Amino acid sequence: MKISVIIPILNEAESIGQVLAAIPAETSTEILVVDGGSSDGSVEIAKSAGAIVVLEPRRGYGQACASGSAASQGEILAFMDGDGADDPARLPDLIAPLEAGTADMVLASRLAGQLRAGAMPWHQKMGNRMVVHWINHLYHQSLTDLSPCRALRRADLLKLNMEEMSYGWPAEMLIKAIQLGWRIVEIPVEYRPRIGGKSKISGTLRGSLLAAYHILHTIGSYARKQP
Repeated sequence: MKISVIIPILNEAESIGQVLAAIPAETSTEILVVDGGSSDGSVEIAKSAGAIVVLEPRRGYGQACASGSAASQGEILAFMDGDGADDPARLPDLIAPLEAGTADMVLASRLAGQLRAGAMPWHQKMGNRMVVHWINHLYHQSLTDLSPCRALRRADLLKLNMEEMSYGWPAEMLIKAIQLGWRIVEIPVEYRPRIGGKSKISGTLRGSLLAAYHILHTIGSYARKQP
């Protein structure tokens, strides 16, 4: 199957070149870097590495993922961050269950795998566990991580009619997939400290609060619709 790797970025000049270079050549048909307005040369680095750059002036993590999906051509879409914390070498493992027809969505679980020292601050880890526990309780699942690194078929993504264009995108996708009875598979992965700088989400109070608000608001919205 044709595979598109979609990477949202905002000022990741220190890491994006290394991330793109580490993606296994046999894994992807195309690599799309969705830039949210970088001012540090990230776009030029991505272009020089051979990636297709999608410029998305509208802010929002979900908006970047949606724009990358719309611009892609692959039958399978894989999403990962551009900060170097995800290991691109694991992309074949993420995609394999989809190609084999044994899964409808595959999540790279950081909490079921190995967290390197300094890779995930305590509040992000605690918040992630709390959110996943809530989803498991509401929908009778046994998931371990609300991971942004995931893969699914393009045709299936279209069925979800995604609406949440903020940090709530991964939660909305997961909840809708559960409601449709999808086969969701987790693979344990190593999660590493980001390359350079600090995270714009977990590395700042504002980013952490915004992410928490959008994720919890998304889950709460769907919880209220539950019978």
